Amino acid sequence: MFFLHELERTITLHPSFFGPRVKEYLTTRLLEDVEGTCTGQYYIIVVLDAFSISEGRVVPGSGVAEYTIQYRAVVCRPFKGETVDAIVTSVNRMGVFADVGPLPVFVSNHLIPSDIKWDPNATPPQYTDNGDQVIEKGTHLRIKLIGTRSDVGSMFAIGSVKEDFLGSATPDFVGYLD
Repeated sequence: MFFLHELERTITLHPSFFGPRVKEYLTTRLLEDVEGTCTGQYYIIVVLDAFSISEGRVVPGSGVAEYTIQYRAVVCRPFKGETVDAIVTSVNRMGVFADVGPLPVFVSNHLIPSDIKWDPNATPPQYTDNGDQVIEKGTHLRIKLIGTRSDVGSMFAIGSVKEDFLGSATPDFVGYLD
């Protein structure tokens, strides 16, 4: 799920920022531009370092300079079949929405075990087996990713809790996510 990736980005810089601290400004701008973004294939969680900043190239006719920056970043790339830990954000009769870090995951009611039923009369609405299994907003779930979908600037996944060792987390596990 998490990888160290070497990436490259081109940043344009207005002449008013030229000077002795240009490299510092470029690094700050890189962090602001890419940290927390989604490329469609992975999420860039954090930039570790910028290990190569090229010499600036002035763009003819505009006066701005282009710098190419090579950097290392921690990225999050979910895979089909991967088991992940999530926190439920929304529950409705169609299923459960949960977040695995920056990745939203939907678990359909068809992918929830048959003994866990939808209870719309409960406050808050929840899936329950009328015993110790309760899935409501804020519940910690262990989910197996069935598939992922990528758009231009976002990703989405479909998950299941219908296998062994999946579903509501144990009290020992809850401290792990907080």
